[in-house]
Amino acid sequence: MPVATKGIGVAIDRVDVSAFIIPTDYPESDGTFAWDKTTLVLVEAKAGDRCGLGYTYADTGTARLIKDKLAEQVQGRDAMNVPECWAAMYRSIRNLGRPGIVSTAMAAVDAALWDVKARLLDLPLVTLLGAVQKGVPVYGSGGFTSYSIEQLERQLGGWAEQGIPRVKMKVGTHPEHDLIRVKAVREAIGPDVQLFVDANGAYSRKQALSFADAYAALGVCWFEEPVSSDDLGGLRLLRDRAPAGMDITAGEYGYDLFYFRRMLEAEAVDVLQADISRCGMTGFAAVAALCESRSMPLSGHCAPSLHAHPCCALRALRHLEYFHDHARIEHMLFDGAPTPRDGVLYPDLSRPGMGLEFKHADAERYAV
Repeated sequence: MPVATKGIGVAIDRVDVSAFIIPTDYPESDGTFAWDKTTLVLVEAKAGDRCGLGYTYADTGTARLIKDKLAEQVQGRDAMNVPECWAAMYRSIRNLGRPGIVSTAMAAVDAALWDVKARLLDLPLVTLLGAVQKGVPVYGSGGFTSYSIEQLERQLGGWAEQGIPRVKMKVGTHPEHDLIRVKAVREAIGPDVQLFVDANGAYSRKQALSFADAYAALGVCWFEEPVSSDDLGGLRLLRDRAPAGMDITAGEYGYDLFYFRRMLEAEAVDVLQADISRCGMTGFAAVAALCESRSMPLSGHCAPSLHAHPCCALRALRHLEYFHDHARIEHMLFDGAPTPRDGVLYPDLSRPGMGLEFKHADAERYAV
């Protein structure tokens, strides 16, 4: 039977959801938030004799919403028609509001449906989507404001030693210490590794302008959310006045296409960010099309195992965030979670779908 006809007309039998709360290996914080645990919401979509996996990092309320609202919207539909399922979920949440938990719930189900479709066709997901590149460049991301300078040097310097040519640290919790910390990291990684900073919206406009010049002197080439991502005028101000060679970036909190369109229309960023665990694989592809239409590069945010295949199918993609907290969890709980090689994350073409299998036995102690 030709590959193109495999799986046609296979109904989605059921959608199961579970949640797990995993403690961090060390307290983590950024410029506006602190946490010591992360919640993983897992979706398993069954069709025929295959089971697709999807997940998001959100809240246990996300799992409840999937169970009570979204599962029934996709059960019984054709597993080959993922956009139809997306549309059905979208219609069902009209009175709930789209941003936040609702979108993360849709994103987890959407990922599971793309995964099961690829598994039914016995194809790696990137092959189903259409590969543009063999692997996606990554940047090591962590460097939390809760870390000591020694921890910063060890973590970011370690990524540099592993061949990751770009690394990111958090700033903004204690602005008076930020330059000392950034300078220490620059010395630890050497002059040839690109250094990114992320304020998570902690600075005022005037603060951010001042820090942009100071960071540029230390070789910082990426200034993420120097002000709140809701302050499009402030982002535009920073983009216009930041030193040459420094990208102003934001977008990780985008849940729907309208958010990303407003950010692009405001000319607020040099590089747009988007997160599949928030906007879904279906939404991520639409964001990439928006970026391509404006010659705007796109950067994937967090959840590296979730992004590896879709990112390799996009022309507008610059790189992907290899976030410490999520990479750690994915290697703990998913067989097949990829590890960067020389700064590039390669999808596994020997396995169908995303190439991931959930380690239920290992995850049981974290189950909610």
